[in-house]
Amino acid sequence: VQLQASGGGLVQAGGSLRLSCAASQPILSNYVIGWFRQAPGKEREFVVGIRWRDGRANYRDSVKGRFTISRDVARETVHLQMNSMNSEDTAIYYCAVQRNAQMTPIQSFQSANLYNDWGQGTLVTVSS
Repeated sequence: VQLQASGGGLVQAGGSLRLSCAASQPILSNYVIGWFRQAPGKEREFVVGIRWRDGRANYRDSVKGRFTISRDVARETVHLQMNSMNSEDTAIYYCAVQRNAQMTPIQSFQSANLYNDWGQGTLVTVSS
């Protein structure tokens, strides 16, 4: 599955951005779509994952209440709405897909090694 992430840009602290992740082929019900990010000089970290079948999502603690993931079934696209952004949100954001994830517990959405395909990333910069 090829993934295309978009929507990154420059935003002021406290502002909002919406990222999108479009798939090149139908997203099946047993897929999990995840967003990860990597800040300069830091390791990649999990942001949020969503199960396509039922929309259940798992967020990292630091984005809970600020970020919301949603899926557009008709357009095979996942959106990440980011509000109340701060400098710690500055990173390249990647979307990725777990195929055959029907048995993956929601707590495991954060495991990067379970994801099969990755998009190219979109840069998000939050200015203070």
